[in-house]
Amino acid sequence: MFTGLVETAGCVVRREEFEEGIRFRLSAPDLVGSLSEGDSLSIDGVCHTVFGIEGEEFSFESVRTTLSRTTLGEFAPGRAANLERAIRAGEPMGGHLVQGHVDGVGVMVEVEKAGETVFLRFQMPEEVARLTVLYGSIAMDGISLTVNRLFQDVAEVAIIPYTWEHTNVGRLEAGTRVNLEADLVGKYVDQLLRPYREAGAT
Repeated sequence: MFTGLVETAGCVVRREEFEEGIRFRLSAPDLVGSLSEGDSLSIDGVCHTVFGIEGEEFSFESVRTTLSRTTLGEFAPGRAANLERAIRAGEPMGGHLVQGHVDGVGVMVEVEKAGETVFLRFQMPEEVARLTVLYGSIAMDGISLTVNRLFQDVAEVAIIPYTWEHTNVGRLEAGTRVNLEADLVGKYVDQLLRPYREAGAT
C-alpha cells in the first residue's frame, strides 16, 4: 500500500525484453540505499518488486498483463519515473490510500501554467471517470492528487511547485499517456452497489 507521495524520480538506464515481459534497470541515487531485495515499490503508480540492487541502481520486471494495462511499455533509457516505497505501519498518511494497481490509462489534454501553479487536464477512461468525484482523490503516475475541476471524462488537477520539482510531471504535454488509479473507497462502494444496479434498483 502507498500514499501517492512520490519520494524521488528515478531514471531508466536499461530495458531488456524477454518472453514473459520486460526487465528494467533504474538509477535512483536518493532512494536505492533504503531499498532491500523483494521490497514493493511504486514505479509511476505501478506496484513492482525490487531486485538486483547494486550501487545506485535496481531492477524490476513487468509481465505482459501489466504492460498492456499501463504505460510501462513506453519506458526507455532516459525516461524519468516516479518512485515511492510502500508505507509502513505508524507512518503518517499524507496522501490517500493507493494500491499501485492501475485502473486505466489516461491521456493528457492540456498543461496550463498560471504563475507558480500548473494545471493538468487529462481524459480518463470510462472505468476511472465513473469513480472520480469533484474534490476527490486520484493517483496519476503514482502521485496523489485532488480533482480540482471535473468535465465529464476530463479531470483537472493543480500541481504546486514542490510536486513539479520532485516528480516527473515536467515531461507531460498534450497527448502524453498517464497511469491512473481511482480512489480505493469509491471502487469498493461501486462494487457493493453493482448487484443492486444490475437488479434495476434506483
